[in-house]
Amino acid sequence: MLLLIALHCGAAVLAPWLVGRAGRRAFGALALVPAAAALWAVPPWFSGAAPRTEGFAWMPGLHVEVALRADALGWMMTVVVGGVGALIIAYCARYFDDGDPRLGGLACQLLLFAAAMLGLVWSDDLMMLYVFWELTTVLSYLMVGFDAGKRQARWAATQAIVVTTFGGLAMLVGLVMLQQAAGTSRLSELLARPPHGTAAGVALALVLTGALSKSAILPFGVWLPGAMAAPTPVSAFLHAAAMVKAGVYLVLRFTPAFADAPVWKPAVVGLGGATMILAGWRALRETDLKRVLAYGTVSQLGFMMVLAGAGGRTAALAGVTLLFAHALFKAALFMVVGLIDHGAGTRDLRDLTGVARSSPALCAVACVAAASMAGLPTTLGFAGKEAAYEAFLHGDPVVLATVVLGSAFTAAYSLRYLWGAFANRPGGTATLDHPPGALALAAPAALAAAGVLTGLLVGPMDAAIAREVAAYPETGGGYHLSAWHGFGLALLLTAASLTLGAALFLARRSVARLERLTLFEPAAVYRSVMDALNDAAVQVTGAVQRGSLPGYLGIIALAAAAMTGTGLALATPVGGPDTWRLWDGPAQGVTALLTVLAALAAVRARNRAQTVVLSGASGYGVATLFVLQGAPDIALTQFLVESTSVIVFVLVLRTLPVGFPPTRPPARRVLHVTIGALAGVTATAATLLAAHARQAAPISGGYAAATRETGATNIVATTLVDLRAWDTLGESSVIALAALGVTSLVFARRRARVPQRAEAGAGATVWSVSGLADVDAAAPPDGAGRRERTWLAAGPTLAAERRSIIFEVVARLIFHTVLLLSLYLLFTAHSAPGGGFAGGIVAGLALVIRYLAGGPFELAEAAPVNVGTLLGLGLVVSTGTAFGGLVWGDAVLQSAVWEPHPPLLGAIHFNTALLFDIGVYLIVVGLVLDVLTALGAEADRQTGTGAAA
Repeated sequence: MLLLIALHCGAAVLAPWLVGRAGRRAFGALALVPAAAALWAVPPWFSGAAPRTEGFAWMPGLHVEVALRADALGWMMTVVVGGVGALIIAYCARYFDDGDPRLGGLACQLLLFAAAMLGLVWSDDLMMLYVFWELTTVLSYLMVGFDAGKRQARWAATQAIVVTTFGGLAMLVGLVMLQQAAGTSRLSELLARPPHGTAAGVALALVLTGALSKSAILPFGVWLPGAMAAPTPVSAFLHAAAMVKAGVYLVLRFTPAFADAPVWKPAVVGLGGATMILAGWRALRETDLKRVLAYGTVSQLGFMMVLAGAGGRTAALAGVTLLFAHALFKAALFMVVGLIDHGAGTRDLRDLTGVARSSPALCAVACVAAASMAGLPTTLGFAGKEAAYEAFLHGDPVVLATVVLGSAFTAAYSLRYLWGAFANRPGGTATLDHPPGALALAAPAALAAAGVLTGLLVGPMDAAIAREVAAYPETGGGYHLSAWHGFGLALLLTAASLTLGAALFLARRSVARLERLTLFEPAAVYRSVMDALNDAAVQVTGAVQRGSLPGYLGIIALAAAAMTGTGLALATPVGGPDTWRLWDGPAQGVTALLTVLAALAAVRARNRAQTVVLSGASGYGVATLFVLQGAPDIALTQFLVESTSVIVFVLVLRTLPVGFPPTRPPARRVLHVTIGALAGVTATAATLLAAHARQAAPISGGYAAATRETGATNIVATTLVDLRAWDTLGESSVIALAALGVTSLVFARRRARVPQRAEAGAGATVWSVSGLADVDAAAPPDGAGRRERTWLAAGPTLAAERRSIIFEVVARLIFHTVLLLSLYLLFTAHSAPGGGFAGGIVAGLALVIRYLAGGPFELAEAAPVNVGTLLGLGLVVSTGTAFGGLVWGDAVLQSAVWEPHPPLLGAIHFNTALLFDIGVYLIVVGLVLDVLTALGAEADRQTGTGAAA
């Protein structure tokens, strides 16, 4: 199973290249990948093999694992996703035209979607289930918005992801609650021993929200018809055969364990039945063939929900049969619409005419597929619907009537589809100029034929399908699927639904006039909700986002103090002043006093520069306390961060007035001081309480021994890149995102770019930059083709009043030394204070020195690299090392030690965590470069002092 998912992902990576080389013909080769998954699942599905499990520990400490489990239902879903998906991907080779640059991306997305669906139906871990669930949502969004140049496609994609993501987030909360209630994250164990109680009921309601939204059940059915803006193969795969079945699949999994829960059956059966009838009626009003099929899909998803959630074995057997049948006939019908659209240039049934005469073969394929959709005998759709009638014959008459009426609507829109697509219509103007070829017809014909073949052989398939619902309680004497059960009440109901469906089709104009009885239009409701949400967001934003940074900080500090204070008030007092230790020596007391005085002086300062210096001094005081406490690594990092912060402040302050404007009203200053003092007091109290409230031994007690196991002596560095590397990886990702995001927000309209250097002539250097200065440095002043020797390459580009020869000399002399120091801190972190973060900050300070001495052009000379490339490379190295743990170990982020003894060099200690640290180093350097490029260079541009006039 893991291999099949990896195979899909590998093929997805290669798909753009293959499509670029072979064009649309590459889809035929790519279709072999999902076909392999289907062929793998067929033998165990029919033989009744025991469930197959695979997996490995992902985060053992958190009991998170990759757990996959394939049983009878999983194998059937694999056949649907892989088999139908393979035919649809092969169909793409005849549907699309060569030369479309988007085809490679679509091929990649189709294969990734197939992988996500396989992971979803195989997941035996609740969190893994959710991950794959949301992957299908994201990929659906990308594929529905394939034609992003069209407003309708963008709107449909946004609508789909908003609705399904809302349901997915609700489901995530429900899954977490179920996991806590059951004490396990394994789906199979949860369903074997289901939890009960109020919390479990709430959790089930949330899980149902996700399942109903995914399968477009009321009130979430609005997104699926709009998603018909997607290309036809996407509609055939996602919205007929795969993604929309995810909700039905989840209900089939959960119903045997939770059918008796108060919230389950009323919600699933009630909403499913309403969806079946309302969507079926709506399909009779549509004029776009794809939307007819879309509302038909919504209707039949409601039908499947009723059967899956009713709680009986016969109903579930009918539901699984219809799920399989629906994938066959609906995918075929979507592909037929795609061929009609290609050949006639329209899908509007009011314009089409004579298509049956132009392509009898296409009409025959559509008729066979529509017969299965309507439930005519000899088809698999008939076998499923007859089982559905049998399930409710002796049960709830309301549900039986709902199913019969819904099936009548199914027959009616099946006839409407065939009539609209193929009938001769006097007013129609569009027909097929050229009938589709045999290769184009192959995929829909194979699916339509499979609907009949499986209908005839449904008896031999009964054992395989019955195993999928073995967990359901038996309610009707052991019903078995058969192509023909003889004459009986179920067959009579089939005839009645077909007759009523034909009558509804003949009276379609009268049915359409019932539109005035519609209480609401789902799409209009969605638009109203989104408009109201946008309006509310504008009002709230206008009320709280006033552009006042002190106001924002004050709210944050006040909220933090209020929450912390509430927790302190409710906490049980532990310890007291008599247990506090103020200091370990006089030096700590003096340093703490000076630190407090510097902070108070910063508050009272009236000059921006003074405030920056004093706040920096306060930070240096804290770093000194770390030194006195015996934490050199933390102290080093604090010193470096404070130095960098002061420099960043200086870069910004160059464009601001020297002094602060007077506070209006004056009482606001008192309020700010009060909030700050309150935040400080609550933080101090929380720290004292936490320090004295510990009952268990701290986990850090084992860090020393764990560090020695890696052959290192620096506990802090080993903790960051080995013991708690997940934290560091997450923080590194945040740094990279912050570097790109914050500067993009600061300069949303124009992003300052790093100056570019271009060689011109014999040794002359010409500088150019967009948006930083309106001058280009000319060739060397001597004009002799010789470059003037200066201490800094771009020194002459600075305005004369900004140049300092002494500073340029010092910058040139210490730049490489500081860089070497940064590398020393990087490579010796396992045995001495340092690390990737500290080394990156030191390297960044070296770049800052070059920038301050020579300006933005000098920065480009010192680091002629793209910031995004540097950040991306750092992330790739860090995450690559993380996954490398699976290669040289058995868990993500596991380190390996290599200790060679080369001649002359002696023993060398190499830990793969060093590679991780190198990634952090690159990310931090990229962050500093981005700050200098954005804040510093843009400030130069605004002040006009960046280059010589």
